[in-house]
Amino acid sequence: MNALNKLLGGRQGVIGLAVLAALIFVVFPLLLDAFRLNMVGKYLTYAFVAVGLVLCWGYGGILSLGQGVFFGLGGYCMAMFLKLEASDPQSTKIQSTPGIPDFMDWNQITELPGLWMPFHSFTFTVFAVVAVPVIMALVIGVAMFKRRVGDVYFSIVTQAIALILTVLIIGQQGLTGGVNGITDLKTLLGWDIRTDSAKLVLYFINAILLFGCILIGKFILASKLGRLLMAMRDKEERVRFSGYDVASFKIFVYCVAAGFSAIGGAMFALQVGFMSPSFVGIVPSIEMVIFAAVGGRMSLLGAVWGSLLVNYGKTYFSESFPELWLYLMGGLFIAVVMYFPNGLAGLWESHGRKWLAQISKSRTPPAPLPTKSAEAAKPVAPALETQP
Repeated sequence: MNALNKLLGGRQGVIGLAVLAALIFVVFPLLLDAFRLNMVGKYLTYAFVAVGLVLCWGYGGILSLGQGVFFGLGGYCMAMFLKLEASDPQSTKIQSTPGIPDFMDWNQITELPGLWMPFHSFTFTVFAVVAVPVIMALVIGVAMFKRRVGDVYFSIVTQAIALILTVLIIGQQGLTGGVNGITDLKTLLGWDIRTDSAKLVLYFINAILLFGCILIGKFILASKLGRLLMAMRDKEERVRFSGYDVASFKIFVYCVAAGFSAIGGAMFALQVGFMSPSFVGIVPSIEMVIFAAVGGRMSLLGAVWGSLLVNYGKTYFSESFPELWLYLMGGLFIAVVMYFPNGLAGLWESHGRKWLAQISKSRTPPAPLPTKSAEAAKPVAPALETQP
């Protein structure tokens, strides 16, 4: 029991997890219609990336500005399977080459490329969703951290990788769908994912996977590795001189963050029904960092709150103020950085707990005054003898 309590972060951690779970699993499904609930599900797919950023940036000191790469790779792996299922010979009989995705037929490709062949298998797809981004993160991590490339240089390199992958996806139009991406995703193993009931099921699956990632993150932070990550962030050279392989720890947490992002990308493709390079580049990657910053880069739960708040703000401002919403979002980000540098989690630590303590103190009844009988029952101290 003590180990579980420590894992969840004590009493406050359990309460925070319970409040977030009640909101996602009970309040949203009861109060929102199918369209809005699906939008919240989309917001939660970004929270996977933010949770991973809390681990590698908030605790590990590794600021990656290219997490959209892993989000996109996971999404493309899932989209490839869904697109192949939607491109059976019967559905594509009007094409020049039935049985291949429509954008390949438009680009005069006459047979399915070998890269796509394994994605006929759902088992392989689920494996590839996590394995492909993690392997890429492993290659990047070994190339960078083993050579002690860090800080701003690592951030610039990850931005460059995001830009390169975006250009590559757009350039290979016959293989990836180009700038339009992979669209018109209909079924998953024969199950129509476009219905309201399917979207509700996918919403709950998404939420369960997100909480699973949060618990994995809490397990990492509660272990010795979590303490080493914070030590590396603050005094990397001291940790290295103590005999620890700092590069290996950085590679590990970077790969974990990549895996979380890839799961979010796969769930995005399932819930939204498409995947495009617009979720891979520099701009979406920076937005994902903002989600973590707004929620609090030292809080796993704060990352989820930040993802919900920022994306809801984008939706609300764009619907209510279509000409001003970009300025309003910019003002929100500036206000958070200036006045709440530790995000929503820091605001809760500095003000929320004090407010709750004051409320609980005001509701506590005052101690009863002692009665006369109690006063009479008290032993009387003996009088001091005076010297003559």
